[in-house]
Amino acid sequence: MKTYSMKKIIACITALHCIVAATAQPLFIEKATIEFEVKSNIKKSMGSGMWGEMMADKLPTFKVAYFNFTFANNKSIYKLDRFDEKIKIPDWMKNDDEGNEWYADHNTGLMLAKKNVVGASFYIKDSLLPIEWKLVNENMTIAGFNCRKAVGKIFDSVYVFAFYTEEIPISGGPCSITGLPGMVLGMTIPRMYTSWIATKVMVNGVNETVIKPADAKKTTPRVEFRKQMLERTKDWGGDEEGNQWKERFLWTAQL
Repeated sequence: MKTYSMKKIIACITALHCIVAATAQPLFIEKATIEFEVKSNIKKSMGSGMWGEMMADKLPTFKVAYFNFTFANNKSIYKLDRFDEKIKIPDWMKNDDEGNEWYADHNTGLMLAKKNVVGASFYIKDSLLPIEWKLVNENMTIAGFNCRKAVGKIFDSVYVFAFYTEEIPISGGPCSITGLPGMVLGMTIPRMYTSWIATKVMVNGVNETVIKPADAKKTTPRVEFRKQMLERTKDWGGDEEGNQWKERFLWTAQL
């Protein structure tokens, strides 16, 4: 009787050990659709110069849109899903978002982004955007995932404050943000007055067919795209406020 009881105890302990070990395993997600709420302060981005003052009464303070980041097999697509219907913004402020999309193959390090800029479409084909990252000992829970903070720098001087999770191991993020040991679920770019925050992560019913690059007869490398943007905006600005607004426009176009 004692031997039987001891066997039962050992069996229970072994089973409990297996359960604890299994639950201690991190949950790695290999495919999902992540919804991001993207919030931009329109009035601050317009500045306080003549253009900003002229548009101040015609625009809401914020533009809020929802984008989907869908990934599988270490490839991803990021594009607009919808605008917040409660906030009325003019159509000309929606056109670029509606036409933009970012496709990335994280296996090969290739990105193909379709950008609508001032009425023209561009297809930028290049390597993933190089970002200088520094990890920070600060954590935050976003959409149920434990995230660690990182600070990055893009376009030589623009800082990105991001929170990423290793529980979603793809090295991706909104727009062309990449290069961290996990998925970015939240970030802000203060100089662009814009924030991105994941509102939900959907792992069931992932539509993998949307993960494909845009059809493009002609593609442009990132450096050439920047040259074209500088040429198209060479007459913009003029004063300090106007030049700052022009800078923000160029950053947004290249992101």
